[in-house]
Amino acid sequence: MSRLAARFLLTLTMLGLLAGCVSAPRPGADADLLAAARADPARALALMREQGERLAHKPFIPGNNAQLLVNGPAAFAALSRAIDGARRRIDMESYEYDRQAGARFSDLLLAARARGVEVNLIYDAWGALGTPASMFDRLKQAGVRVLEFNPLTPNDRVGIHLNRRDHRKLLCVDGGIAITGGVNISQVYENRPQLAGTPVAQAAWRDTDVAITGPVVGQFEHYFMETWHAQHGAPLPPPPQSSTTPQSMPRGDMLVQAIDGAPVSHHPLIYRTLLSVIGLSRHSVHLTTGFFAPTPELARALAAAARRGVDVQIVVPSQSTSDEALEAGRSHYETLLKAGVKIHERLHRVLHAKTAVVDGAWSAIGSSNLDWRSVVWNNEIDAVIIDRGFGARMETLFAFDVSQSRTIDLRHWRERPLLERFLEWQAGLVQSLL
Repeated sequence: MSRLAARFLLTLTMLGLLAGCVSAPRPGADADLLAAARADPARALALMREQGERLAHKPFIPGNNAQLLVNGPAAFAALSRAIDGARRRIDMESYEYDRQAGARFSDLLLAARARGVEVNLIYDAWGALGTPASMFDRLKQAGVRVLEFNPLTPNDRVGIHLNRRDHRKLLCVDGGIAITGGVNISQVYENRPQLAGTPVAQAAWRDTDVAITGPVVGQFEHYFMETWHAQHGAPLPPPPQSSTTPQSMPRGDMLVQAIDGAPVSHHPLIYRTLLSVIGLSRHSVHLTTGFFAPTPELARALAAAARRGVDVQIVVPSQSTSDEALEAGRSHYETLLKAGVKIHERLHRVLHAKTAVVDGAWSAIGSSNLDWRSVVWNNEIDAVIIDRGFGARMETLFAFDVSQSRTIDLRHWRERPLLERFLEWQAGLVQSLL
């Protein structure tokens, strides 16, 4: 059987499984809010904050500092420093926890445990599928509490939910520092730049994390604890308060909020917040994503913003761990390009970052992609930062990624081969499972 025929049969099977069971949640922004923003454009940023607090039922908290961590080596260095400096407690959550990078971080966690630090680790059963059980057994034997999210086999904690994965990447230390973003505990971040066509497992990866210090860390701790309890982990004491952390930790004046997308809540805050912010945007919407397969509501929001004169640009991958995910995203290009959205495919790296910067002041960095899986299936977490100085750094990073990308031209895009169009159509049919 040819690869094309096999994919077609797989698509039919997946469509059968999908029939009637997946739909996008309702949008987040209401008509009155959008009308208020149009009546008084100067209030748009304040309305973004108000809407974010209304949706999440959590405030933006002042008095924080945020540092961009560009690519895996910078993120790994920050994670290592935070773990090495822990005095009381480490809470770590990662979709992937592979054999190579996981071994190094396990050594750091074990050293912390030997110092008397409480250590709690959540990893995803699918994301760590190839990791030997002996690695986690070693941690448990040293007193690290280890929790496998949604095991793939019958167990006495939770049911079998193959599609519901914990996609978060989060570290909280001593109640005073949180690191989150797109970087997994994976050896791919040590890959050096290679020639074009190198398999993604050996290619260099492009990702973004953020290190946050300040009182908002309590919100990130809340979401870690929420997942731990939902998975029926062993009882945990409350996390330490930020007042117990060293006074030397940098603080700032940034407004920060943690938002999640939990697979059991049916209220994906990240998705609804992003839709609201796009609707309220006045000048620019600059998005970077490792996987792009937008829901109809997100595609309409992006197109509507572009049509009213907002500079809407998206940086997406040119290579991926999933060809089908690339093709599903490309099935939306023509509609978005016709509306005025600019699309750039990142070259020379496997793009895995998940970031947004809107009107140069509202920024988001986290684990959530612009795809169905992040909306309806995955456990996700993002940091939202309202600060023009931080937004300027995000814009600089976005401009660099654009400079390293191939911008899609509508006229040339319409001339692509028929086979590519067919594969895009086929992938689009099952994009909610990719």
